[in-house]
Amino acid sequence: MAEPPDFLSARDVGSFAYITMKDRTPQILTKVIDTLHRHKSEFFEKYGEVGMEAEKKAISLLSKLRNELQTDKPIIPLVDKWADTDIWNQYLEYQRSLLNDSDRKPSWFQSPWLFVECYMYRRIHEAIIQSPPLDDFDVFKESKDQNFLESQESVNVLCTYLQQLTIEDLDENQLKDEFFKLLQISLWGNKCDLSLSGGESSSQKTDLLNSLEDLKPFILVNDMQHLWSLLSKLRKTRKKTSIVRVDFVLDNSGFELITDFILADFLLSSRLATEIHFHGKMIPWFVSDTTLRDFNWVMEQVKHGNHEHQAKCGGDWEKYVQAGRWVYHDHVFWTLPYAYCAMFQVAPDLYAELQKACLIIFKGDLNYRKLAGDKKWEFTVPFHEALNGFHPAPLCSIRTLKAEIQVGLPPGLAEQLTASDPSWLTTGKYGIFQFDGPV
Repeated sequence: MAEPPDFLSARDVGSFAYITMKDRTPQILTKVIDTLHRHKSEFFEKYGEVGMEAEKKAISLLSKLRNELQTDKPIIPLVDKWADTDIWNQYLEYQRSLLNDSDRKPSWFQSPWLFVECYMYRRIHEAIIQSPPLDDFDVFKESKDQNFLESQESVNVLCTYLQQLTIEDLDENQLKDEFFKLLQISLWGNKCDLSLSGGESSSQKTDLLNSLEDLKPFILVNDMQHLWSLLSKLRKTRKKTSIVRVDFVLDNSGFELITDFILADFLLSSRLATEIHFHGKMIPWFVSDTTLRDFNWVMEQVKHGNHEHQAKCGGDWEKYVQAGRWVYHDHVFWTLPYAYCAMFQVAPDLYAELQKACLIIFKGDLNYRKLAGDKKWEFTVPFHEALNGFHPAPLCSIRTLKAEIQVGLPPGLAEQLTASDPSWLTTGKYGIFQFDGPV
């Protein structure tokens, strides 16, 4: 049997992992420190001297973290008392056990990229929870909210489109066309990623609906037909009482979350699904990832939007939540450094929850990295193989490419892309719908 491929790592000077650890992550940490600093007077007003001391403490912990990262220091155990602290520290021990030399310790630039990047965000969380009363302050909230507020025109266009769609009048082919259209909207919504932009604004300014035809050539793997076959078959064969559940493992809040809500709304309205389950993060993560607070905040903003179609969408979504047809879940596993093939062992309860789905949609780049184990796979390796035994239910990755990992491409395509567009893997310009499951 062939040796499994090596992990992506910042050891490879010049790689995207290296550039991320050398430039993008220190930039993100600097912005976090700056955010705390800008809220200084607010902390003082709210908490008095205690708030000022907490702000100083958090900044000092984050400055120490930035220094450790930039000087490639050994990774140190977590000292907080949060739900996952022991799991993280065991994982750190495991990483140490992989090094041949017992005196060596895993460090920022020598360890697997997925591990150290996740660890950095977990350390940001540690700095905040160790600084009460600021322990529930979301250092990324402002940029997530700004992303949504700056994308208002695009949000209005999508909400108007959805509200004016008379789904009951569509024949089978028209329904399929609309499904494909909203899948593509959800794909290109994934371009709005604040960890890629180092926390700089990445709001959606263009009208995506009118750009879909122009963007089609940039879809490298297009398994949309498999999704249609699966869901339309279930729609035709199910009994009145049976449940068709579609799960979204979410990525970014803001505009991308709106595109996911629009798709989820369409799935219910068209009866391609009877209930939608959303999986988000328990703590602020990778700058713009969705937490429960973001999920509720975005819905609330849409509901109170000063645009009739937007407000109608927000009202509908809130009703879905109240009726239990939209359900939000979070789980500590989503912010651990494990690839998803370890979920069955590490979080059997989450794996069992996902097994209830008829289809799981994994949004975005970090989910793809975890699905494929963040390894240096050959581009032509089948997606099924890269999943390494992770098959709780039929699943599909919807992502724009922002990391040097992609599998399941036809022979020759990667070489062709590299020749014409050397940074094709990391700019978010290309996208995929990659399905795994019985067809």
